[in-house]
Amino acid sequence: MTQTFYITTPIYYANSLPHLGHLYTTIVADAVHRYKKQRGFDAFFLTGTDEHGINIQRAAEREGRSPQEQVDYISGELKRMFADFGLDQAHGGYDIFMRTTEPFHYTGAQHLWREIAKNKTPKGNDTIYKGHYEGWFCAPCAAFKAEDEYFTPDGSDVPFCLIHERALDKVSEESYFFRLSDYQEFLLDLIENDPKLVQPESRRNEVISFIKGGLQDLSISREKRSVAWGVPVPDDENHVMYVWLDALSNYITALGYGNGRENAPGFDKYWQNVTHLVGKDILRFHTVYWLSFLNAAGLRLPKTVYAHGMWLDADGRKMGKTLGNIIEVDVLHEHFQTDAVRYFALREMVFGQDGKFGYENLIDRATADLSKGLGNLTARTLSMISKYRDGKVPSGKIAEEKYLLARRAGIDPDGGEIVSVLEHARDEFIRRFDNFDFSLALETLWAVIARIDKMISDAKPWVLIKDEEQAETLNAVLYRATETLRWLAVMLYPVMPESAANIYRQIGLEGDVSAVDPASLKWGGQPESTQIGESIAVFPQIDKVKVMNDIKESVVIGPSSLTVEPETQDKGQMTNDEGQETDNFITIDDFLKVELRVGEIKVAERIPKADKLLRFEVDLGEEQPRQILAGLAEYYDPEKLIGRKVVVVANLKPRKMRGLESQGMICAASLEDDSGPNPALATFLEDVEIGARLK
Repeated sequence: MTQTFYITTPIYYANSLPHLGHLYTTIVADAVHRYKKQRGFDAFFLTGTDEHGINIQRAAEREGRSPQEQVDYISGELKRMFADFGLDQAHGGYDIFMRTTEPFHYTGAQHLWREIAKNKTPKGNDTIYKGHYEGWFCAPCAAFKAEDEYFTPDGSDVPFCLIHERALDKVSEESYFFRLSDYQEFLLDLIENDPKLVQPESRRNEVISFIKGGLQDLSISREKRSVAWGVPVPDDENHVMYVWLDALSNYITALGYGNGRENAPGFDKYWQNVTHLVGKDILRFHTVYWLSFLNAAGLRLPKTVYAHGMWLDADGRKMGKTLGNIIEVDVLHEHFQTDAVRYFALREMVFGQDGKFGYENLIDRATADLSKGLGNLTARTLSMISKYRDGKVPSGKIAEEKYLLARRAGIDPDGGEIVSVLEHARDEFIRRFDNFDFSLALETLWAVIARIDKMISDAKPWVLIKDEEQAETLNAVLYRATETLRWLAVMLYPVMPESAANIYRQIGLEGDVSAVDPASLKWGGQPESTQIGESIAVFPQIDKVKVMNDIKESVVIGPSSLTVEPETQDKGQMTNDEGQETDNFITIDDFLKVELRVGEIKVAERIPKADKLLRFEVDLGEEQPRQILAGLAEYYDPEKLIGRKVVVVANLKPRKMRGLESQGMICAASLEDDSGPNPALATFLEDVEIGARLK
């Protein structure tokens, strides 16, 4: 029986236009989907749009549309982008574009609600109950915020979301609650004992830390008078479902769960082997919430929830409209080959970590790896076969009496070395791709390209052709290069399907490269005397100056999204949103306003119900120690910090968090985008007096 595999992207929120984040996750899912099918799996691939909630209502109002018109427009734009990059059904991409406004989804989501409601929690309580909710809600996050998840700007009575830096909505209304607090032990036991369930390990640890901080019951409905655009709560026309319960259920309603629609893919068939790909910013919803919902409904849990990182600009900064460093997907489509974009996305970012994306980075990678690497190897191999052997792939065998001649040309006579290199690369590629380690999987194949390029350069076919005695050596070089291209085309198909098929045709092979399992590759599969096809550049050389200038003229950009050489940089573009010259410098007077003092930690403890905050009492040589709150709970055991000397911003205006006043700031070093190692406390090697000022 054929093994099944089910992969999903998040369904993207239909309040704004598609962007690089949508494209990246879908490229990854598409590559995995193609790879699994190539390996013989019955694979199913879901993507789509999340189309309910208050944020959709507000976006529609701003655009003068109805909510349905808004989601129809955004889902249409997303489909267009997917088609542009070969990710749609017509190009062998996704199997279903899921929309939560589909009638069958309403039926399935309501069925899930009823299944949850009829069961008991692990502690024997009702899973869903009715109560009253009062708190702060972030519409872009579609989540209620705890005290350590927002801040209150000076002069404002309304807190702002730490992520979106937008004012939160005060919600005070009747609500249905999911008794999430009863699932804490279940979730900890589940995630701690199944290392593959939440990946990568760093994100798994974050989820475990969040759960250990204590779980609160979750509001899972909104009154219809507040949010009309949603799936109605079963048997209560005054409420609609909380958008995350509605949205997450799409992964099963799309398969036919709870709706019994005709020609459904099959819930029982695919759900047993599902992998969710998500951005790290929505991991909590796909683990803590989703796993609890599924367990409450008596359903099987996913095999893996894998959180990937975010794209930063070429300088390592978060992308945003204010900085003007956004990568435009339409620009990528207009100026770059689709397969070059796909390759860059999978090669440049180590999956699970953050990566850097700039137009110039893309050009440099495409030039080095594709035009001068794989493309050049293909072109020079086919050119030599055409020129030296009338366009027919020669035999790769060298007669024993010609071994010495082959060795003189630097060629291994029996070809065992090349076979060993390729077999190792094949096995390593499969192992890494199975583990979603796409970057190193591709690095393995480019080591093969370098090895074959070296073989050709060492053997010098243009010299061998002049010596009739070296005919078999020349034949072996040409055959080995061609056979290597066959292996590369098969393995690279999931990453660059169009280019892999192109190479496959050019070396004279018929059939579908996507039907060849990489694990089945064996040396000698390239038939001798095969007539090669027409040689067309697989990856034409990119004119960097022209492309960069064209991009510069076609988009409104800031200094970081368009990195150009100093002599071509347009200084007139170096402005911020207000049109003022960007200046990141401060004066010495500005610096002297910051009072940095040496403090010693006397007390360090966790704050109940706050998964990120620690409470410190720090001695600054004053009459009383300072109480300071710091978001270090995920990285440090508080008891190990007692006695540490740290750097404290002593003249920071006090502010309240979790009902406690923080009277300063402890300094720690970390990357601005939160990638890399955990934050490290700023401390001292020498013995420094408590209260001393840093100058």
